[in-house]
Amino acid sequence: MKIIVDLLGSDKGAETIFKGVIETSKLLKDLAFVVIGPKEIIENIDIDDDLKNRLEIIDTKEYILNTEEPTFAVRKKKESSIVLGMKYLDKGNADGLISFGSTGAVLVSGLLIAKRMDNVERPALTITLPTNKDKMILLDIGANIECTVEILKQFAIMGNIYAKETLNKENPRVALLNIGSENGKGTKILKETYSILESEDMNFVGNIESRDIFNGDVDVVVCDGFHGNVLLKTIEGSVKFILDNMKKSLMSSLIGKIGGLLIKTPMKKLKKTLDYKEYGACPMLGLKKVVFKGHGSSDEKAVVSGIVSMVDYIKKDINLKIEEKIERGEK
Repeated sequence: MKIIVDLLGSDKGAETIFKGVIETSKLLKDLAFVVIGPKEIIENIDIDDDLKNRLEIIDTKEYILNTEEPTFAVRKKKESSIVLGMKYLDKGNADGLISFGSTGAVLVSGLLIAKRMDNVERPALTITLPTNKDKMILLDIGANIECTVEILKQFAIMGNIYAKETLNKENPRVALLNIGSENGKGTKILKETYSILESEDMNFVGNIESRDIFNGDVDVVVCDGFHGNVLLKTIEGSVKFILDNMKKSLMSSLIGKIGGLLIKTPMKKLKKTLDYKEYGACPMLGLKKVVFKGHGSSDEKAVVSGIVSMVDYIKKDINLKIEEKIERGEK
């Protein structure tokens, strides 16, 4: 198996991403890598002969910034790392691509170069999140700001298959993000989607409010990209706010400082549990090729986790299973 790793565009830089590749190579001995980034940075890092034999380097310093308009940048920056990587992937020379750079650039280049699966309206960007009981999948988290009933239905189908394969759920519970749990809540599109999903061959459990998603009662939460992105960033901000203020409170008195020392280990464990970057990268479901997007602030450990997740996804042939289900138009 050969995978492409885009080294550019992350918060921590190309060196960190490449060091994650090195660590992954020690775990997955039969995995070959195509890394895209500045050759001088890569060659200045010591690697063993085993990895050298499994490594291909595509030299470039150009990448797409988060602040750039993705469609314009993808068309203009032909030598950017994500464009070069997506073209390599599209030729069938590799099994998957992972990037920690601009989400918009990954999405647009995926659409323009790798293309959507036949009969898929829009690809969905997913993420795996912790809950009180297990993990759950949230989609879409920003790829599609506005969605039709058909698009949301396809998100539910793709999310259902993804959860079966990656969460090992025989019959995943699928819910629709809404402002209330009762049938009849929300916009016209959400009401119609609710009605459609009731007739699908999946375990659709109805609407779910954002405050309840961490209870662990559902495995897949479906929404449009606008609300999914707002929800995700609210979660991220809330976690930071709570942990920062907890630390501030503990450090405000001698007793608090002593208590802080006593709970230091459990607090580290809690912080790790709440940090969704610990759960690896996630796929853009609905593209013909396997494309994963990792968090921009991923460290070496998160890079390893993301690559391992993608390899597992490829081995389980989840793209083919989604394509077959969508093509058949099964209920």
